[in-house]
Amino acid sequence: MENKITPKVTLIGAGPGDPDLITVKGVKALAKAKVVLYDALINRELLAYAPNAEKIFVGKRKGFHRYSQDEINELIVKNAFEYGEAVRLKGGDPFVFGRGSEEIDYIESFGIETEVISGISSSMAVPASQGISLTKRGVSESFWVITGTTSERKLSNDVCLAAQSTATVVILMGMSKLNEIVAIFKKYNKSEVPTAIIQNGTTKSEKLGLGTIDTIEAVVAQKQLTSPAIIVIGEVVKESAKLRSFYENIHAEVLNSK
Repeated sequence: MENKITPKVTLIGAGPGDPDLITVKGVKALAKAKVVLYDALINRELLAYAPNAEKIFVGKRKGFHRYSQDEINELIVKNAFEYGEAVRLKGGDPFVFGRGSEEIDYIESFGIETEVISGISSSMAVPASQGISLTKRGVSESFWVITGTTSERKLSNDVCLAAQSTATVVILMGMSKLNEIVAIFKKYNKSEVPTAIIQNGTTKSEKLGLGTIDTIEAVVAQKQLTSPAIIVIGEVVKESAKLRSFYENIHAEVLNSK
């Protein structure tokens, strides 16, 4: 009698880029996978944890979409029915601007069992890799994580609200909107707020740009920073033990020029 395949999809967050930052639970799920559908931003070293699986690239990057989101959803379902144990491997955490909930809703509409294994979000891990604590007693009581580009390809209105607060602001997918972001913070008299841009955070190709709202665009141009990058805006940036000397030197230069 032929064994009937029972489809299951496990949605795994791959973490921010460093392959060691995937969870143990994620690694165990990859080991059981028969097929892995993976995104552009995941570290390819992680695929070695799925030695018996078919690997299918379904990544999307700015200016290059191999598949639309609808096509990705259909591929996940098709391969789950074909292989049984299917893994959808997404960068960072799939529920933080990863469209993971959309994929789960679609998959479950076919009666397929799903499981979500959270990943370490780049919004927290990348700043932490530079010693930036998103909250710090007496400095920042909260933090905002905002998408730089909405589904309408516009800057989120939440940036305006965040710029009026004392919170740390972390913006993902915002490099193409950097000039708009800077203009908003300047509008609310935040020109001197410390700002960091971290490209390819937690990976060997990581690049860092430091400055203030007033100078960060020039820093980006000088260092040729591009996506994927995290923008971190707030007083906590200069509190980092790794970055403190940079801001202390800026302060000393200002005093000497007076």
